[in-house]
Amino acid sequence: MIDEAGGGGVPTVLCLDVGSTWTKGSLVSERGVLLGTAQHPTTPPEVLDGVRAVTEDLGAHGAEVLACSSAGGGLRLAVVGQERLVSAEAAYRVALSAGAKVVHVSSGELDGAGLRTLRASRPDLVLLVGGTDGGDASVLLHNARRLAVNRVTCPIVLAGNASARDEALDLLRGTGRTVVPTDNVLPDVGELAPGPARTAIREVFLDHVIGGKGLSRGPAFRRLVRAVTPDAVLAGVSRLSAVLAAGQDAAGAVLVVDVGGATTDVYSAVSTVDDSAIERTVALPADRRTVEGDLGMRWSAPGVVAEAVTERLVTSAEAASLHAEAGRRAAEVDWVPGDAEQVAVDLRLAGLAAVLAVRRHLRLVDGQLGPRGAGLLVLSGGVFRHAGDAGVAEVEEVLRADPVLRPVLREAAVLVDASYVLAPAGLLASAGRAEVADRLLTDALSHRAVPSA
Repeated sequence: MIDEAGGGGVPTVLCLDVGSTWTKGSLVSERGVLLGTAQHPTTPPEVLDGVRAVTEDLGAHGAEVLACSSAGGGLRLAVVGQERLVSAEAAYRVALSAGAKVVHVSSGELDGAGLRTLRASRPDLVLLVGGTDGGDASVLLHNARRLAVNRVTCPIVLAGNASARDEALDLLRGTGRTVVPTDNVLPDVGELAPGPARTAIREVFLDHVIGGKGLSRGPAFRRLVRAVTPDAVLAGVSRLSAVLAAGQDAAGAVLVVDVGGATTDVYSAVSTVDDSAIERTVALPADRRTVEGDLGMRWSAPGVVAEAVTERLVTSAEAASLHAEAGRRAAEVDWVPGDAEQVAVDLRLAGLAAVLAVRRHLRLVDGQLGPRGAGLLVLSGGVFRHAGDAGVAEVEEVLRADPVLRPVLREAAVLVDASYVLAPAGLLASAGRAEVADRLLTDALSHRAVPSA
């Protein structure tokens, strides 16, 4: 193990996040002290090169390693359910909570047109649900049969009526489909049980995305990664909310916007939620995330411009200029801006991605941030960490000026995750080191921002 300076041989942990563009590392002592950070480009087909470079820079060869990854982009997931307002709705929310990008939702019995639409959405995985346990099984079995005999070859997570699970599994596996069976996401009317389905989706993500998209030449990288990056960050955001609540420092929810090369992820954590204000069949958990696979700084930059046009956030003249810039970034994902003008373009794309992603997140949570909205807004991602005070202030102004976000951010303090501690804190907490994670977060929050006037 590496000795902490002056620490008398304190063990260290190297927390790694292998993203689509950059591999980032944080070296943390078992006392929760951040000893150093480093990053290198993520360069498939051997992403371990970036891991080795970060390890070398931090002198962390003897450290314990905890790693998460979002390399290869987000998981494209299709949901096939029974009744749109029950099974399909529940499954849709389970998928979002599991860090997937839902590209298709269908309800009822699949027909030819429905199968064509499903295939056209190019899913990496299908989440097949339907019926409460012991209830109607006909729709689930019909859909299993249609998926089995048609050209839907991606893995399937089967999370429907437990009474029909074995028969549905036999139908699907009988034609060679890869199927992961798990407990019903809706075992009874109004009862959402997302845990098993989330776990299954994450495992398929690790196998199919991390292990199956040519990111590394051998199995070492897949064995190294223990979590999908959004999972690690959500765990860190949950710890952050708990730290603030324990210190009576939270005026509202914690809201985190992480703008990356391939996705923009939004996380929210609420210490207490007024359940009486929630009027829906399937309630959401207090800690949530949404992963927007079409909004990013490099791979998905064209999606930012397209959605900004749809939401009327840019003029036609600006859209034309940004479209060309976004295309360049998508074609050269490891490109780094070299002058102030290009930095300004990156910040503009980041601001638009943040506004669009938070808008989508708020539509999902339906006001469950609480009556005071966000008490703390955390901006995460390399574009913010390298923006400087003026650049961050520019993005903050864009967010606060948006008419949809203004009420939510009215009382929010703004903080940049400059030391990149949310994912490491989540990795530490998930590995049974919650106290170390809390100390790491507390230290990072020692210079908190204050709300703008």
